[in-house]
Amino acid sequence: MTVHTLTPKRRFRGQPRGRELEADHLVELRQRLGDEREHPELARRDLLIEHLHVLQDAYGHLALPMLRALAAYMNLPMAAVYETATFYAHFDVVHDDQAPPPAVTVRVCDSLSCQLAGADALQQALTAGAAPEEVRVLRAPCMGRCEMAPVVEVGHRHVNYATQEAVEAVIDTGHFHPEAIDWQRLDDYRCEGGFELLAQCRTGAVTVEALMDELERANLRGLGGAGFPTFKKWYFVRQEAGPRYCAINADEGEPGTFKDRHYLEHAPHRFLEGALVSAWAVEAEALYIYLRDEYPGLHRVLHEAIAELEAAGLVTPGYVVMRRGAGAYICGEESAMIESLEGKPGKPRHRPPFVAQRGLFDRPTLVNNVETVYWIPLIHQRGADWFAGQGRHGRTGLRSFSVSGRVKRSGVHLAPAGITLAELIEEYCDGMQEGHTLAGYLPGGASGGILPASKADIPLDFDTLQAEGCFIGSAAVVVLSDQDDLRAVATNLLAFFADESCGQCTPCRVGTEKMLTLLEREAWDAEALQRLATVMMDASICGLGQAAPNPVLGLLKDFRAPLAAQQIIIKG
Repeated sequence: MTVHTLTPKRRFRGQPRGRELEADHLVELRQRLGDEREHPELARRDLLIEHLHVLQDAYGHLALPMLRALAAYMNLPMAAVYETATFYAHFDVVHDDQAPPPAVTVRVCDSLSCQLAGADALQQALTAGAAPEEVRVLRAPCMGRCEMAPVVEVGHRHVNYATQEAVEAVIDTGHFHPEAIDWQRLDDYRCEGGFELLAQCRTGAVTVEALMDELERANLRGLGGAGFPTFKKWYFVRQEAGPRYCAINADEGEPGTFKDRHYLEHAPHRFLEGALVSAWAVEAEALYIYLRDEYPGLHRVLHEAIAELEAAGLVTPGYVVMRRGAGAYICGEESAMIESLEGKPGKPRHRPPFVAQRGLFDRPTLVNNVETVYWIPLIHQRGADWFAGQGRHGRTGLRSFSVSGRVKRSGVHLAPAGITLAELIEEYCDGMQEGHTLAGYLPGGASGGILPASKADIPLDFDTLQAEGCFIGSAAVVVLSDQDDLRAVATNLLAFFADESCGQCTPCRVGTEKMLTLLEREAWDAEALQRLATVMMDASICGLGQAAPNPVLGLLKDFRAPLAAQQIIIKG
């Protein structure tokens, strides 16, 4: 009897799956980033996004061979590098069969404030006038310059109050670097008492308990949107075992918000002192600053300001770590920012645990907003009663309102907490623009909902707008007039949320797209919109999906007559 045996197939390949690494690219990568064999710290995972920025800035895109080299350099799976690079809007991943993008990229802001100022027509004119092989024209979300709408970014240079002629003139010059910023230097800040509080904290003249009590009496709350009492956040982080970290969220991507940019441009050292005091309060191992990529000029300002502190011996070199965002609104959410700081896609984490318990590098982390820490030195210098003594209509404190839209004087207006919109427009914005009558307003940016002119007398502050289905958030006020197309307003806001959803959870990923589709129909199905809104608000992981329906619900509640006047049929 003959026995036939089968030769087993090989289970292992002679080479790893995927494309082969080209040695030349790894050599080139080491020339740009440094040799990770001699300096292993260069291959830390949290540096992935920083390395991607270096390559994007150098080549104008991210070719797959270079990403493969970066994966080998950092000893990461190619899938992890590719996922991170494709998550962020400011990285251009070019596949092997694709041509690189043109040398010049023009981004036209399509936020609501810029749309009101004519961004759509400007984008069409720039596209029609550009040579596609030399210049690409893209739509881009809010650039944090809403008071100077419309805004266009050419390379890394912003053109404010942009016109087609002004943008084309910048393209012709070839000067695409950020515009210069005139900021307060360290010596000038110290002449007015700067860094005295930090010195008192370090010498024990001011204790953590005393400073927390001062912030409690001042009623300083988180000014990035949540409004959580600052002293309580410090307390919760301090209860956790060390080591701890401190992270400042300077990724103000909420459409209509630009107050943090204002304070960083004018007084970066006051911000840095407040941030360092916050880090001291929780005994942080390091202080991280996460700054949005739409503020390229501020990256240079803060790097120089930190260098001044290090040279003056006020901070240990390397203690303050700058990190650069890459175009993702979701990274304004604190846990998504933590993920991005770790070099990953900025997807919000499930909670609990909260970042105060397990944040950056899985350690307790204090996360504060730029403006929140900006106020700390001033409150100590002038007293808690000074800050708390401001306010109107039963509210306390000061609020920095980022005002844009149909007012004569847009900008950051420092006003008493609890001021009404009517008072804000009249006293700080010089009234409405000529020929425009107030029709409505967004009290807290795209996610804060929308209110009609008949409710312009509600105090603007934390805890005053919830009954109306709105919230003040970061105090980004966008003013609408009787001349504005309400359907265009609604679709602009929902298109933003649909584009910025991280895609992690179905209620947000699918819900924002579905809601946008419903709004683009000739007739609005109010019952369907409200059912969808309920699912999104109840089941989304983070605030993006939970807040995205707010402006639509506000329109259905308070704008039925104006919508009908604009020929928008509402069923139900």
